[in-house]
Amino acid sequence: MTQTVHPPAPAPAAGHRPSAARRALRALAILACLPYVSLKVAWVAGSEIGIPAGSVLLEHRRMMVIANSATVVADVLVVVLALLLTQAWGRRFPAWLLALPMWAATGLLAPIMTGYPAQLAVRLLAGDDKAAAPGEPFLDDWVFGVVYGGFILQGLALGSLFVLYARDRWGHLWQGRLGELPAGTSGPGSRVLAVAGSVVALLPAALHLLWAAGATTGLSARRIAERDADFHVLEAERFGFVLVAVALTLLLVLRRPARLRVRTTLALAWTAPAAVGAWGAYMSLVALMPESDPTKRVSGLVQLSYAGDMITGFLLAACVAAFLRNSTALRRRSAGA
Repeated sequence: MTQTVHPPAPAPAAGHRPSAARRALRALAILACLPYVSLKVAWVAGSEIGIPAGSVLLEHRRMMVIANSATVVADVLVVVLALLLTQAWGRRFPAWLLALPMWAATGLLAPIMTGYPAQLAVRLLAGDDKAAAPGEPFLDDWVFGVVYGGFILQGLALGSLFVLYARDRWGHLWQGRLGELPAGTSGPGSRVLAVAGSVVALLPAALHLLWAAGATTGLSARRIAERDADFHVLEAERFGFVLVAVALTLLLVLRRPARLRVRTTLALAWTAPAAVGAWGAYMSLVALMPESDPTKRVSGLVQLSYAGDMITGFLLAACVAAFLRNSTALRRRSAGA
C-alpha cells in the first residue's frame, strides 16, 4: 500500500494574529480561572469565606496555606498554556515540554467535566441522596458550583485551543484510519507497555467497579458511613476511564479495527489515560498527607487503587508518546526519501 506523506504545517509568520474564535477561547480560559484563584488567595490570606464553622480545613491551617498556594500556581499554568496555544512563538515551543502540562491538565479537568454534571444529574433524578451519617463540614455548597463550573469552562476553552493548535502543528500525524498506519508506529516496546498497563489496571478497575456497585471491600467504617450518590458516581466514572484507557490504547497499538479513524482513537487514548494517571497521582499525594485521626486515614487497599491508577495511566500514556514519536520519525524518513 502506498503511504501518503503529509508534511508538517509551516510555522506562522512572526506577526501572526490568532483568529477571533481563538482569542475568545483564550479570554474564556483566563477568565474562568478568576473565581478559583480568588478563593484560594482569600484562604491563603486568612479568609474563611465559603468554609463553614467546624470544617476540617480549619484544623490544618499551615497545610491549607501550602496546598492552596500550590493550586494557585497550577491555575496560573492554565493562563500560560492559553497564551502559548494562541501565540506565534507557541508553535516553536518544544513538543515534549508542552505535552507534559497539557497531559496533566487534560487528566485533572476531564473527570471534573464529566463527573460533576453526572453527579448533579443523579441528584436531580434520584433526590439528594445524603449519607446516613454525614461527614464533618468541609465547604459550603456554593463553592463547589463556582469552582467546578470554572473548571468546566477552563477545560472546554483550553481543550478547544489545544485541539486547534495540535491540528495545525501535528494534524498530519493522525490522518486516515488505523489500518493505513505503517507497522513501525507501534513497535514491540509499545505493545509491552500496553500489556503491562492493562494488567496493572485490573486491580483498580475491579475495586472501582465494586465500590460503585455498593461493595465495602477495603473501605474504612467512616468512609462506608459517609457514602452517598456522589461517591457511587465518582467510582463508576473512575472505572469507566480505566476501561476506556486500556481499550483505546490497545486499539491504537494493535491498529485494529482497521476502519477506525486514527484521530478518534488517539484523542481517547490521550484523554482517558491522562484522567486515570493524573488523578491517581493526585489522590496518592493526598492520601500520603499526615493525619492524626486514625478514622480519617486512607486504607491500604484504597491507596493501592490510587497507585494502580497512577501506574496504569503512566504506562498507557507512554504508549501514546511512543506512537507519536514513531509516527513523526517515519513521516520524516518518508519525506526525506
